[in-house]
Amino acid sequence: MNWKVGLDEAGRGPVLGPLVIGVCSVPETDEYLLVEAGVKDSKELSPKKRKELEQWFEQKMTERDWFGTTVCFDAERIDLALQGQGLNWLEVEGFSEALSCLPMKQGVDIMADACDVNADRFTQRIAGLLENWPWPQTVLRSEHKADSNHPVVAMASILAKEERDRAMERMTKRVGTGLGSGYPSDPATKAALPILCKQEGIDPDVRWGWATVERFWQANRHGDVPLRGQPSTVQQTLFHHDRPSIS
Repeated sequence: MNWKVGLDEAGRGPVLGPLVIGVCSVPETDEYLLVEAGVKDSKELSPKKRKELEQWFEQKMTERDWFGTTVCFDAERIDLALQGQGLNWLEVEGFSEALSCLPMKQGVDIMADACDVNADRFTQRIAGLLENWPWPQTVLRSEHKADSNHPVVAMASILAKEERDRAMERMTKRVGTGLGSGYPSDPATKAALPILCKQEGIDPDVRWGWATVERFWQANRHGDVPLRGQPSTVQQTLFHHDRPSIS
């Protein structure tokens, strides 16, 4: 059996919360089902539709042996990447980590949404981190706007977006105030910064290295913006067949 695999991310640009990479795989003969279900790039779907499609996909995982998972990098890991090789390399690591979770390592057609201006370079860097690459009868490609052109990548974008939204919901409950989308341009996110960036320390789910935080800190706090310490481990969320439905 030949498999179609898609990879995409959610949360590269926000100042709050994790960066999430989604990966999913379906048999090549099943890809049409994604189209029939209305799978599109997550940015083109309403929150209600995204949640419905995630639940639909989880059901198909049980019925048709599809696969899906997400890999999450928290704000600390993102800040440390900024201090090091940068976000593009962090996404290379995340995409390769997600691919390592695939149960199938043969007969796979992999398409990634390119996070680098040079899509071929992005592909080569991912391949360079994969164990036992090249896999038999497997191709790995990257494209810009792959989430708009390939249904399996669009589905991966939905899984990533839904997981990030849940992380933001947990952060909102913990902090006790509205946080918005987490993007620097969001008025609700800007309004939350005084609560999140206190003189005694910045909330751990804030990306301390973002220019938005630095500008706020310089205007409202004393001294330099705190720096992160040691790297944290990759957080991984797997979709299991026995996972309860999301209401």
